[in-house]
Amino acid sequence: MNETAVRKSKIIYWSSGIVSICGIIFEVLFGALGSYILGDGVKQYTLTISLFLTGMGIGASLSEKVMKHLIITFVWIEFGVAIVGGFSSFTMFGITAFAPAGTDAFYLYFITLLVGGLTGIELPVLIRKANEIGVTLNKSTARVLFSDYAGGLIGGLLFVFLLRPQFGMVKSAFLVGCINLTVALLVLWLFRKEIRHFAVHAVIGLCIGFLLIAGVLFGEAMAFSFEQKLYKDPIIHMEESKYQRITLTRGGEDVRLYLNGSLQFSTIDEHRYHEVLVHPTMASAENPENILILGGGDGIAAKEVLKYEEVKDITVVELDPAVVKLANSNKHLLELNEGSLKHEKVDVINRDAFEFLESANEWFDVIIVDLPDPNNESLNKLYTREFYSLVRNHLVPGGTTMVQATSPVFATEVYWTISETIASTGLHTKNLHVDVPSFGNWGFVMASRGAINLNEVDIDAQTNFLTDDMIPTLTAFGKDEDKQITDDNGDPIELKPNTLIDPHLIQIYEDAWKHY
Repeated sequence: MNETAVRKSKIIYWSSGIVSICGIIFEVLFGALGSYILGDGVKQYTLTISLFLTGMGIGASLSEKVMKHLIITFVWIEFGVAIVGGFSSFTMFGITAFAPAGTDAFYLYFITLLVGGLTGIELPVLIRKANEIGVTLNKSTARVLFSDYAGGLIGGLLFVFLLRPQFGMVKSAFLVGCINLTVALLVLWLFRKEIRHFAVHAVIGLCIGFLLIAGVLFGEAMAFSFEQKLYKDPIIHMEESKYQRITLTRGGEDVRLYLNGSLQFSTIDEHRYHEVLVHPTMASAENPENILILGGGDGIAAKEVLKYEEVKDITVVELDPAVVKLANSNKHLLELNEGSLKHEKVDVINRDAFEFLESANEWFDVIIVDLPDPNNESLNKLYTREFYSLVRNHLVPGGTTMVQATSPVFATEVYWTISETIASTGLHTKNLHVDVPSFGNWGFVMASRGAINLNEVDIDAQTNFLTDDMIPTLTAFGKDEDKQITDDNGDPIELKPNTLIDPHLIQIYEDAWKHY
């Protein structure tokens, strides 16, 4: 090959690598969007990856018809990926806020298939162009595919460690779209002698670039206004951490924390939830000195525990340091948790609760499990027999544990499956529930190595809601929320413990909450 052919072939290989980086970023971005907005991360990632690969297959098949004008075809494909992919997150939030229910899912799956299809056309076109330049077919195919696969790895790493945590999903999409467009314009310029009406294509590309840059600068703010429609009160803080989207809203005196769109507490009635979570457990333990809180990065459970003078050490295991940072810096949360996470008795560890229990050598007098609901695979493992066995193994013989276990009214089978899972470890259990206006009726499972007698509980701490006499009444369940669950035919449903091998709780949870 002459020098010009060599230079053009290198451009093709570099273009292949760069657009493959963009392709994999869009693929995982769509999965992240589905996980955040539609829930059930495993399901959404499975669907988006499958649809993206299917789209690539369809695109590769359609590329057979592209035998001429290869460069301008590639340029327009990149124009399409840039505009569709760039605006994907922005439009997804808009549709979620304003369109009828179900439209957001249809739209996400459609653009996933569309961008996958466009991506599938790219590589065959580049391979044919490399072959047309003078590179043998075997070499051109191997080199373009190498650039594509290597670019895929880089794209995945960039999304996980740079784009999502630093720029968020809206700005990341626009930035990646800008990269696709830049490749298109660069190829357009370098092959300009082969292209008719070069100026027309260049002007269209520059117009797309103007839209994408505007999206980078202003898209996130507009998407923020869209997302505001999803919440009852004005948003006063929002951030995309390494693990989740953290949103704080305020309406008058009511401050609410949301993680990935799910309400965690309301300052108006959180005392009902946290007092039931903490005080029966503390009052039932023989010697509550060494306390473990799994979750509870907002510091509210720790505040309740600190009301007991006999407490010597509190270990809070919270996966996301961003939640702890917010709890220690936001004036509304500091007022609520009274700076509990900064207390000398409190040690905060940013780690996965399962991994912490696997490696810890300590025993605890009280273990409070204040974790989000089991709505994805990573959270489901914290609601398995294996996890509760670890909790049992770190509980002293006279100790107690309390687990938040979702709503026995809205998710009856979920609640009793969690209870059955805890009991399958050999622990004695008691079932409690309380009305929390912002949540509805909410359930807890109390457990201990020995029998539990709630009639003898004596709370030695100041409370705003809970009394000694009230605690036994929290164990009474109505007919529509008790353990005798039946199917549509009226036959009893056998509850099975949730395990790592058989994580059926996720599907039960999804089925239970889809109507609410």
